[in-house]
Amino acid sequence: MPVQSSAHTHVLMNVATRLRIDSVVSTAEAGSGHPSTCCSAAEIMAALFFAEMRYDVRDPHNPDNDRFVLSKGHAAPVLYSAWAEAGIISRDDLLTLRKLDSDLEGHPTPRLPWVDVATGSLGQGICAAVGIALNARRIASDYRTYVLLGDGEIAEGSVWEAADVAAYHQLDSLCGIADVNALGQSGPTQFEHDMERHASRWRAFGWHALVVDGHDIAAVLDALEEARRTKGKPTMILARTIKGKGLSLFEGKGGWHGKPLKKGEELDKAVAELTAQLLPDEEPVPAPPPPHSVSRPADRDARLDAPPYKIGDSTATREAYGAAIARLGAADTRIVALDADVKNSTFSEKFLQQHPDRFYENFIAEQVMIGASMGLAARGAIPFPSTFAAFLTRAYDFIRMAAISNVNIKMAGSHAGVSIGEDGPSQMALEDLAMMRAQPNMTVLYPSDGVSTDRLVERAAYHAGPVYMRTSRPKTPVIYGPDETFEIGGLKILRQSADDVATVIGAGVTLFEALKAYDELQKQRINVRVIDLYSLQPIDRASLVRCARETKGRLITVEDHYAGGGLGDAVAAAVAPEGFTVQRLAVREIPRSGAPDELLDQYGISRRHIVRAVVG
Repeated sequence: MPVQSSAHTHVLMNVATRLRIDSVVSTAEAGSGHPSTCCSAAEIMAALFFAEMRYDVRDPHNPDNDRFVLSKGHAAPVLYSAWAEAGIISRDDLLTLRKLDSDLEGHPTPRLPWVDVATGSLGQGICAAVGIALNARRIASDYRTYVLLGDGEIAEGSVWEAADVAAYHQLDSLCGIADVNALGQSGPTQFEHDMERHASRWRAFGWHALVVDGHDIAAVLDALEEARRTKGKPTMILARTIKGKGLSLFEGKGGWHGKPLKKGEELDKAVAELTAQLLPDEEPVPAPPPPHSVSRPADRDARLDAPPYKIGDSTATREAYGAAIARLGAADTRIVALDADVKNSTFSEKFLQQHPDRFYENFIAEQVMIGASMGLAARGAIPFPSTFAAFLTRAYDFIRMAAISNVNIKMAGSHAGVSIGEDGPSQMALEDLAMMRAQPNMTVLYPSDGVSTDRLVERAAYHAGPVYMRTSRPKTPVIYGPDETFEIGGLKILRQSADDVATVIGAGVTLFEALKAYDELQKQRINVRVIDLYSLQPIDRASLVRCARETKGRLITVEDHYAGGGLGDAVAAAVAPEGFTVQRLAVREIPRSGAPDELLDQYGISRRHIVRAVVG
């Protein structure tokens, strides 16, 4: 793209001024918001949306549109103002900012069709942008991805995880712009306006780094053009700006973060001051150039053949997971896999071996793995990120934002519970089900054998919204035939009679302890019902209530998980409205290393403890 003419630059300067006016007015009307951080980014936004980016204003879902992620999500009003300037929304819409019945929320969410992922938890937008750029490579599109960061959020470790992964994957279609205004929420940012220090850090991570005056439209445009020409590495444009630029009341002053102007005299003076900065218009605001769209075949959901297991086989569910995603990837190019340097343990390496162009290694960086998955999902991919379940706790803030975004990511956590054995408590996920169930739109699955894992991977792939699957380290017997079906929100009753005195509910490895307990109780002529609760959220409430009624109101759950928030609490919440209570067998203290069978028994979730619970 050629360097812009002075007349064109003149028009963009006026666009920037109008973005400031609209940001100040909308936040004043809302009575809350961040006008000062909007003002520092105005020229950057004007250059991006009206000179650099290619997109169809009528079609936010065009797969070849250039993409923009506002990582500094608190600057949402300047993004909404840019949309109003482009004619995507009206200026009257801006006055609904932060109101209950408005989609113009305080931080952007995908309620709005031009927003790919929710932002506002700082340090996440650039991770999502990595995934969006990877998706361009997946679909062979030349769209570019732009992400605007604040200099305060660059202190977040996830930013540097993203920097490392983006450089490793040579994402030259990714361009970051840092709004270096030198002021954070409570004081100056870490490096303030030491621009060379900022640049040297990005260069050390393998990025092409450029320093510009962020209020010089021509300089910003030249930097964006240089970024477009740069090949083999991503670019970070470090724009030196002034927080509150354009308004003498707060330009370059601390103490104004998150403070709108007061309606009345204070706002009127500010608008007058900004209006006076408008230059005589010489040409109309340029329309965004259209994307280079490519015709592609329609995506279709795939269906797997019968699982490659028979009753009596033995396999770990983590291994069945890896085989299933590889098989699914052969049938659907939207399926991608991400891992965090444990692919030989999660068995996602099976996907890598068959589909290396759709496997994205993140090394030991779980935050960017989930963040990139969010970006990929937002652009139409179906990502399966996997790691040890315990390590997903590091990325929980990303998981929380994935739930807010309601993106189609399919997470798998392996090596869960004390059943992993000798590695000890640092590796034992014993809270993962609780943290996943805490998100109201998260589907939570816990298969027990190879067949159920295979079938549930397929169901998860095409189930709308985020999904978490817990897989186990030990090999377990295959107990289901290849024709068995599994629906999200269902369960399986494996043992039952008309004389059952209790219902025992397990999942994963504890299901097999429940079946062993059943056999032992049969020797004592005691009948119990055994349920495989493979879907914890949503949960089959009706079947659980029916079983409670049919088994003398006695429900016993057994789980390789802490007592809080897991399987037992899921069942209790489901049946409590009908007056039933649940006896919960769970891990109730910090465990230690040992053999898996020893640990199941030591911490109260083995066959022996189930039998004791039944006989009282």
